[in-house]
Amino acid sequence: MQIAVAVRHHHLNKDLIIALSLATTAITVIICTIFAWIFWRRNRRDPGSKDAQSYGNLHSSIRSPLSKFNSFRMMNKKPLVPMIEYSSLVSATDSFSENNILANEGLGCVYKSCLYGRVLAAVKKLDGNGQEFERNFDLQNELDLLGKIRHPNIVSVLGYCIHGESRFLVYELLQNGSLEEQLHGPSYGAALTWHLRMKIALDAARGLEYLHEHCYPPVIHRDLKSSNILLDTEFNAKIADFGLAASGGTDKGSFKLSGTFGHVAPEYILDGKLSEKSDVYAFGIVLLELLIGRKPVEKMAPSQCQSIVTWAMPQLTDRLKLPSIIHPVIRDTMDLKHLYQVAAVAVLCIQPEPSYRPLITDVLHSLIPLVPVELGGTLRLPDRTPQRNQIPSIHLS
Repeated sequence: MQIAVAVRHHHLNKDLIIALSLATTAITVIICTIFAWIFWRRNRRDPGSKDAQSYGNLHSSIRSPLSKFNSFRMMNKKPLVPMIEYSSLVSATDSFSENNILANEGLGCVYKSCLYGRVLAAVKKLDGNGQEFERNFDLQNELDLLGKIRHPNIVSVLGYCIHGESRFLVYELLQNGSLEEQLHGPSYGAALTWHLRMKIALDAARGLEYLHEHCYPPVIHRDLKSSNILLDTEFNAKIADFGLAASGGTDKGSFKLSGTFGHVAPEYILDGKLSEKSDVYAFGIVLLELLIGRKPVEKMAPSQCQSIVTWAMPQLTDRLKLPSIIHPVIRDTMDLKHLYQVAAVAVLCIQPEPSYRPLITDVLHSLIPLVPVELGGTLRLPDRTPQRNQIPSIHLS
């Protein structure tokens, strides 16, 4: 009897151990599945959206030819974007031909290219080194940030290359160039209607809101300006150039002064204090450019410049004077109530005191009702199509 009880007890222990093992395995699988699902949910994009499909098509078209290139460790970090061979860039830009120059920026040129004979791209060639160059552009910083960011209103980086003293960044090509070129170039903003300008402002606000509110830690662009807002064939706007971007908590402390004169917030110039409100100030300058058509800083005399803020502020708050300073291309083409609202948003954004400026989320929600539904807002325009019974009859004699 004792032997039988002992054997039975042994079998019970064995069954208990097996049951506990199976339960532990099952719980582990369930936990891993839940974490995988959460990660997938956080990183997935809406597959039905036009922007997601466009983004997917863009990257799937270059994934195959770029897969043969291995990312390498640069500055002890592994970039999140692929490295492209220098020979491929030479071929894609026709040996960096002057005919392919899209823009000539302070740190180098941007070239139109066709990678592997089928992928249109913009190649930014950065020439220089030393502290001054590093102060105005951080390649590693741009690669780290853009390698993680996926948003329809932020430009996509396709790859990079380092060749001797030159560094190259390859972006998606946006055919209508920069907002600066559209506003201040030969066309003088002729293609930009009132509603298109509001759409561009809304797109830029959406991009900034993503950086400030949906990135962890938050990202401050630090150099938002019209030349860093790029436009595609349908005038969808995307924020570019993250070489000066800063990420971290909301208390950024002091940073070395960088950026573009005319766009930099006062507190950053005076005290080196940087926050998300610094980007809001720069956005306000862009909004003034869209409204007025003037550059942020204009030379009045050989040694005298005037900022758009100094010139416009007294007139922005005067409803009688405001319509007269609006860019001639769009003057008298908008609802005055909408004009006053946009001017009020701009005035708030460029307040000298950061605490008086709105959050970019508040700016975004102020602009959405001013943009037509077909351009991404909620404004429903009256149907101007003549009804059949409204068509005047024509009598032929």
